[in-house]
Amino acid sequence: MAKQPQYPVYLFTGFLEGGKTKMMQDILEDQEFNDGCKILLIVCEEGIEEFDPSTFWGKNVHQMVIDRPEDLTHELLYDYTAHHRVDRIMIEYNGMWQLDTLYAALPEDWYIFQQLLVADGSTIEQYNANLRSLVFDKLQNADTVIFNRAENANKEALHKLVRGVSRRATIAYETPEGELEYDEIEDPLPFDVNAPTVTVADEDYALFYRDLADSMPDWHGRTVKFKGMVARDKELGARAIVVGRHVMTCCADDIAFSGLVCNFERDVTLKTGEWIVVTAKIRVQEHKLYGSKGPVLYATDVALTSEPRQPVATFY
Repeated sequence: MAKQPQYPVYLFTGFLEGGKTKMMQDILEDQEFNDGCKILLIVCEEGIEEFDPSTFWGKNVHQMVIDRPEDLTHELLYDYTAHHRVDRIMIEYNGMWQLDTLYAALPEDWYIFQQLLVADGSTIEQYNANLRSLVFDKLQNADTVIFNRAENANKEALHKLVRGVSRRATIAYETPEGELEYDEIEDPLPFDVNAPTVTVADEDYALFYRDLADSMPDWHGRTVKFKGMVARDKELGARAIVVGRHVMTCCADDIAFSGLVCNFERDVTLKTGEWIVVTAKIRVQEHKLYGSKGPVLYATDVALTSEPRQPVATFY
């Protein structure tokens, strides 16, 4: 029988000199967090600023330094908690390492209790322009994104940066006094979900597809209209297709077809690669193509159309 998760992990991600160490230092000095429990502090990145153990260190905090991603292994982490008492774990993760390396190394009885991205508001857009895949990697599962040094930054641009990847992450800005101001920018979807027919513009397909995945029960019973490319699958028979778009999540290497099963009342002669405008009602139900419950379209209208100006859908 698999072990039940018992070691909460507080995961801090971000890039060099982005403020992770200072924030973690402050948390370790907070007696409400560091109340004498046994803490394993895993440091995967050493910058100019280092932890100051004199302000919080005791027999209750042990630091483990991991210099290379190949050294971050399941065996290493499991061995520590197998031989030492641990109540909670803090990880300062190297921004240049993919998070999948960490996820793969986590023992089955470790679980990520909170994942925070700490970023310098004055430089994160440069990172996003030059290292987009790494920024996306840190944003996609973040529970909270904290921007420091953001007093002169364009907060709308920072908000858009986060929302282009995650609609669920909490966004906050750290003031020079060390207080957190939470983002209050309204974030409406670019289409009216309460309209009798939700019309999705070509440039908004990626947002529609993601919101459908994130809030699937809310879409059950709604009617939607959008432009998509046809994909035929013999297993679906003559009265069903897959319709969707290629979506680029963060970079060209991860472009993937993101489609939906669409049923018709009669046989259809549509061919793979053709573009259509489809109007359909969404039902959330089990389907063999998904392997579980998913959004299944029931078409009420369909028409051939031309390829959109930007065939690959993006979040920007």
